[in-house]
Amino acid sequence: MVPEHSCDHGAVSQYFDDASTGETLWNPATRVAQLFFRMTEALVPVAGRPCGVVDLQIDAYTVDPEAFAAFVNALVTQYLASNHMIFKAMLAGYLPQAVVLVERSGRAVTALAAPIARSTEAISLNVDAFDPTTDASGLVRRAGAAARSMPTA
Repeated sequence: MVPEHSCDHGAVSQYFDDASTGETLWNPATRVAQLFFRMTEALVPVAGRPCGVVDLQIDAYTVDPEAFAAFVNALVTQYLASNHMIFKAMLAGYLPQAVVLVERSGRAVTALAAPIARSTEAISLNVDAFDPTTDASGLVRRAGAAARSMPTA
């Protein structure tokens, strides 16, 4: 089902709607929406699973909440398990907003509360930035801050 608000092609914002409920999870500016979607697509191979976000080409995106939660959980797991500062920094720009969308869909990012083992991928031999507990609390804090700047209407 296509939301009524998505037919306005002159809109200065776009919608990320929950595919199961039709509820708007986020209504960012068009440029922000497009960047978030493109980053989501680019991270599919990193997560190793589908993202569950579809561009409807009418100023709206539909989000399969189960698929997106699993996608974000896979990325958060990799973020927390890595000791590579650059890999973590690249994911850190995307993950707070993604966590907010998962939470707004009524799902949880289980990796934020699970024990995390050190990754054998995306590792650094120079600087060890492995601190999953501090990284998880920082991500939760940044997601909370992001949520305040992520309108739904």
